[in-house]
Amino acid sequence: MNRVEKAKQLYAHFHDQDILENDLEFQNIMKNYIYGDIYQHGSLDIKLREFIVIVISTTNQTFKTLREHVEIALKVKAGPETIKEVIYQCTPYIGFGKVQEALDVVNEIFQQKDISTKTMGTVQEDTRFEKGFDVQSAAFGRDNIQSGHDHALPELKHIQNYLSAHCFGDFYTRQGLDLATRELMTFVMLATLGGCENQLRAHTTANIQVGNTRETLIEVITQCQPYIGFPRTLNAINIINEITLKK
Repeated sequence: MNRVEKAKQLYAHFHDQDILENDLEFQNIMKNYIYGDIYQHGSLDIKLREFIVIVISTTNQTFKTLREHVEIALKVKAGPETIKEVIYQCTPYIGFGKVQEALDVVNEIFQQKDISTKTMGTVQEDTRFEKGFDVQSAAFGRDNIQSGHDHALPELKHIQNYLSAHCFGDFYTRQGLDLATRELMTFVMLATLGGCENQLRAHTTANIQVGNTRETLIEVITQCQPYIGFPRTLNAINIINEITLKK
């Protein structure tokens, strides 16, 4: 089976009807590339591939693509809570407004399909900092996180507190995604945003720390490529190489 035939077959498997419209020449180029090349490459689980595109679409605010891949995620039996969790995870990195807009799309789909979700939070007001500090330490090392708190300038100590309590306490402690998957999603967000290379380095290191391999990161950034372009893809690959090929 050639590339075009593979793309046609996989596209038909994911879509109940042909959604190509308007500029069919462009749409066919991208259909053949995404489903004939990208989705055929590597061994990433199909649900994880869909979560990656959902995160990219949330970060880029490309809601047509978001809607398409939420539908596919449901079709391949991804849990609705998990779909929402990958979007919740975006909040500390891309901001409240973008996540709210993406959740509007997802909640509309869920309402149409009569899908309900349960609460996934695990922390209380008096535990969010401590639990956040713990999961932050698991990814970056307890000594590093404590040092960040201890050596923060007086006028910046609140930012370190917010990182532990809000970014990690309010989000990383939630059910639905394990730490390794949350770090992969964070890697995807930062690569998609661009201009966040220092943070991308830190989270590439964190990915390795929590058990994601160089090979996995390369497969993940390959899945990202059609949606984020080659410049940001190549920047991310350079950082993967920098972190994982240290001599």
